[in-house]
Amino acid sequence: MSYIEVPGARVPIRMWTDPASVDEGALRQLQNTATLPWIKGLAVMPDVHYGKGATVGSVIAMKDAVCPAAVGVDIGCGMSAVKTSLTANDLPGDLSRLRSKIEQAIPVGAGMHREALDPGRLYGFPAKALDGLWERFDYLADAVKFRRERAGRQLGTLGQGNHFAEVCVDTSDSVWLMLHSGSRNIGKELADHHIGVAQRLPHNQNLVDRDLAVFIAETPQMAAYRNDLFWAQEYAKFNRAIMMSLLKEVVRREFRKAKVAFEPEISCHHNYVAEERYDGMDLLVTRKGAIRAGGGEYGIIPGSMGAGSYIVKGLGNEKSFNSASHGAGRKMSRAAAKRAFSTRDLEAQTKGVECRKDSGVIDEIPGAYKSIEHVIEQQTDLVEVVAKLKQVICVKG
Repeated sequence: MSYIEVPGARVPIRMWTDPASVDEGALRQLQNTATLPWIKGLAVMPDVHYGKGATVGSVIAMKDAVCPAAVGVDIGCGMSAVKTSLTANDLPGDLSRLRSKIEQAIPVGAGMHREALDPGRLYGFPAKALDGLWERFDYLADAVKFRRERAGRQLGTLGQGNHFAEVCVDTSDSVWLMLHSGSRNIGKELADHHIGVAQRLPHNQNLVDRDLAVFIAETPQMAAYRNDLFWAQEYAKFNRAIMMSLLKEVVRREFRKAKVAFEPEISCHHNYVAEERYDGMDLLVTRKGAIRAGGGEYGIIPGSMGAGSYIVKGLGNEKSFNSASHGAGRKMSRAAAKRAFSTRDLEAQTKGVECRKDSGVIDEIPGAYKSIEHVIEQQTDLVEVVAKLKQVICVKG
């Protein structure tokens, strides 16, 4: 489908979904976003739903301003995927051992490594890759300076919620490795700090929604935020890269005889800010729950823990600011999902997937999410499908 345009105060709201299907809270957030004085465009992806501070599934283009809540508290959250030389026939009938090995290698939930990992010991990871990241740590906000050791030990860890590490099989029976994570606790603390700073600035006092407080160009507050934002985005990128190295090593050891080979990694943020140019203007484009889908650029759009996921290639649609959805999108809050479903429902909806099936992950049940197939159908002018994957192992925190 193409987009449907809904009137907004300063810019029209381009929606790649039926506006009638969007919940009232999300619509109100989008209308509030369209009132911002600095806004130049607002695109809404088909996985749109209400979010903390700003709408998940929104792409906001602003001139000389950026809204930290429109990035979200998990700065740089995103996806990585790698196609392997294994096929479905190489996988054992019982996948519990492989799942256990993955959980041993990658800390999940609130877990972290006993000590920071040595990049030189990681499979396929450049030994000096992290040097620049840690050299810049001392230039972050004072509010997080005491987190240096914790940030080091959390690098290469999954987290919880909708974050996951998976083994998948595509429609040609090729095995893929996939994971979803972000900037862990350090990213959240940086986001919380800067959102608080923005909300206290004089130019934000008369906004219709205080959560939409912005930083404006050529101010020390904007400079500080950009410094910390781009650092956290890089931390998130390395977090996924390290986990993928750990995941590859598990697979190499478990399938030694197969001599597993790996294709180049596909990786994309979906909570981030990028400097991009549209209609002759240099803009700051914030994607919260959206990936970049420039012409020929690869992206990843996952479903829930019991549904398929898609590898896509962007079509470069500038009406969406070269963007596409970041996943299926929730149709039910976590609290509502816990009330509506039982562990028996979870077992039924994740049949055939080696994964947790206990009460701790009921809020991630497939029934709490929109249909990933329908979400893909709604953005055929934004991306083309390259591969469809189905998870056989899903590790969650």
